[in-house]
Amino acid sequence: MISYIIMPRILDTSAVVPVIAELVKKACYELDDNFMGALREAIKKEESPYGRDTLQLLIDNAEYAKAEQIACCHDTGTCVVIMEIGQEISWTGEPLFDAVNAGVRRGYDEGYLRKSMVRDPLDRVNTGDNTPAVFHPEIVAGDKVHITVMPKGGGSENMGAFSTLVPAVGAEGVKDFVLKTVEDAGGKTCPPIIVGVGVGGTMDWCSWIAKKALLRPIGERSPNPFYAAMEEELLEKINNMGIGPLGMGGRITALDVHIEYYPCHITALPVAVNLQCHASRRAEAVI
Repeated sequence: MISYIIMPRILDTSAVVPVIAELVKKACYELDDNFMGALREAIKKEESPYGRDTLQLLIDNAEYAKAEQIACCHDTGTCVVIMEIGQEISWTGEPLFDAVNAGVRRGYDEGYLRKSMVRDPLDRVNTGDNTPAVFHPEIVAGDKVHITVMPKGGGSENMGAFSTLVPAVGAEGVKDFVLKTVEDAGGKTCPPIIVGVGVGGTMDWCSWIAKKALLRPIGERSPNPFYAAMEEELLEKINNMGIGPLGMGGRITALDVHIEYYPCHITALPVAVNLQCHASRRAEAVI
């Protein structure tokens, strides 16, 4: 029998610092092509003159921010960092979370981006550098590290919701919860929004997959036909609410609905909704 020893790829954690710093700036300066394309398509569907004017202003703002390399929104958010780490990676150097925060700190400083994090939820003292980040490491196959930076604004994040429903309410209960969350949020989320929905798991995992759902490209349906149909139904109903761009009234309240699901306990039906505003910021790199 021949045995093989797979040598890990060794990375110093300091390698992520400049990468994250650049991703922070890119995410805040440049809305990606998928999202910008969705805004342009939304103008064609918007029936309200105010709604069309508002969408055009959002497009003009985003294009100006990219051209001038300045923040597209003053709320540069909590810095969410998602890192898919290949299981063949071996790390050296300082703790990985320290390196992530060093990258966030550098990016917000060099990019002249607003610092919004407070050191304690109750004493409300600003940390002055937008750290700590909210860090989600995941182990995946391979020897690469896929880094995604998603600055998450307070307006949309504040209007998210979680509930553990009674399993007997089924799909209709899930849909009702999503629709009520969006309706209650109204214009506070700075529409048009993306609606991320998590169904199943535990309280923490359900909320996480709802946020992760926001990373799926607009227009890409769930691979599960049942949930794909639910996404389409919810999108239509949300866009019939009349909230419209920036809450000014109109057809386009949401650009898409993305649902992720996970197995759960027999007694539970966890549902989480995480909303993303019209400044849908993210940037990614692989090292």
